[in-house]
Amino acid sequence: MNLKENERIDDLEYNNLKIIQNEDGFCFGIDSVLLSDFAKEVKENSIGVDLGTGTGIISILLSAKTKISKIIGVEIQKEVANMAKRSVELNNLQNKIEILNLDIKNIINKNDSKKSNEISIIEHKLVRESFDFIVTNPPYKKLETGKINEKEYKYISRHEVTANLEDFIQVSKYLLKDRGSFYMVHRPDRLVDIIELMRKYKIEPKKIRFVYSTIKKEPTLVLIKGVKNARAFLKIEEPLIIYNSDGEYTDEIYEIYNKKK
Repeated sequence: MNLKENERIDDLEYNNLKIIQNEDGFCFGIDSVLLSDFAKEVKENSIGVDLGTGTGIISILLSAKTKISKIIGVEIQKEVANMAKRSVELNNLQNKIEILNLDIKNIINKNDSKKSNEISIIEHKLVRESFDFIVTNPPYKKLETGKINEKEYKYISRHEVTANLEDFIQVSKYLLKDRGSFYMVHRPDRLVDIIELMRKYKIEPKKIRFVYSTIKKEPTLVLIKGVKNARAFLKIEEPLIIYNSDGEYTDEIYEIYNKKK
């Protein structure tokens, strides 16, 4: 496969899967890997959507860790979506993963889109209340926070430029079937906003797991599962620790990465 300037192929060390990344772009991190493992409980033959798929890492890992029928990755940045498509082809996963270069806000607001071909794709691929699950690793930072001297695709990946937290949750509610599952990774300092918005859009929080770099530090990530139109009952799972005191990965992280000590 021909690579573009500054692109590389990384080995995911899981079922011989690989992914194309741009060295100057926003490469995937451990948050995407942890989310794919958190969501691996999705039912066999289910169909889902990966909102803000980026380079497709979550969709690719879920295709290996589960027996899903299909997942559609939605990415607004054309160059990033193109990398995701080529990664899908590199792994021969075209029968399980489809990448769409779309603005997630146009999934609901179809009439606001100026691109007739985009409307056509949305209407045929992303039908209301048709999906069993949603996974999403949305931008964590509000517009007024963080560094702004970044390349555009990095900035869009990190900040709520094209869509905010409410957009991702509202679109998830629109796409999910009744009792469909919603999985997201985000920052703990946004947890109150997340729960408030999930309930606003009838996605009941069911499971939360905090992720710590080490046991002595504050959590750096939160994994959250919700179910559309479910009854209230929330379980706080045991913490997920990334590093031992000696700086090595914990046994669980080695298992998630499918690595041996």
